[in-house]
Amino acid sequence: MLKQEILDTFLQLLDEAAAGGEPEPTSMNLATVDAAGRVSSRIVLLKGVDERGFRFYTNYESDKGAQLEAHAQLALCIHWKRLREGVQVRVEGVARKLLPEESDAYFASRPRASQLGAWASLQSQTLPDRETFHQRFARYEHEFEGRDVPRPPHWGGYVVEPDMVEFWYGAEFRLHERERWSRHGQTWTHRLLYP
Repeated sequence: MLKQEILDTFLQLLDEAAAGGEPEPTSMNLATVDAAGRVSSRIVLLKGVDERGFRFYTNYESDKGAQLEAHAQLALCIHWKRLREGVQVRVEGVARKLLPEESDAYFASRPRASQLGAWASLQSQTLPDRETFHQRFARYEHEFEGRDVPRPPHWGGYVVEPDMVEFWYGAEFRLHERERWSRHGQTWTHRLLYP
C-alpha cells in the first residue's frame, strides 16, 4: 500500500504537469527483464494510481506481458520536463494482474477502434505487412458489428505495487533535490539523497 503522503505528492505533481502543458503527462517508461536477464524498456500510459499502486494496461501475450510473467519486478520512470525545473518520479516494485472486472471496466471505456485493435493486434509478433493488420482489424469490425466489443482474454491491466518511490526535482547547476521513499514490509521510510 502506498503511503498517503507519497500518493498525495504524486497526484499533486501529475495535476501540475497536466495544467502546465506537458504534452503527455501520463506517459511513463516501463522497464522489465526477461527470464534470461535481458532488460527492455518502452513508454506506456499511466491509467490510474491509488493506494494500491500505479496501473497500466497491455496485451498479456506481448513481450512485456511475457517478461512480467517470468519476472514481476519492474521499474517505472515518469519525466515531466516542463514542470518546474523538471520533475522525475521513479518507481520500483512488483506488477500484479488486475482483477478481470477491473480490466473489463477500463476496456469498456476505450474508444471502439482501440477495442477492435486489441483483438486485431498480435502484439510483438512479426507482422508480414501492414495490409495483414488492416484485414485482421476489418475481420473483428465485422465480427462485433452492432454489439459491444468484449475484452479479449489476452488483454488487461496490471497494478505496480511499489517498494520504492523517488521524487527528483531539477535545479540549476545540477543541484537537484531527491527524496526517496522505501517500503520494508508495511512500513515506509523517507530519506534525502545527494543529487
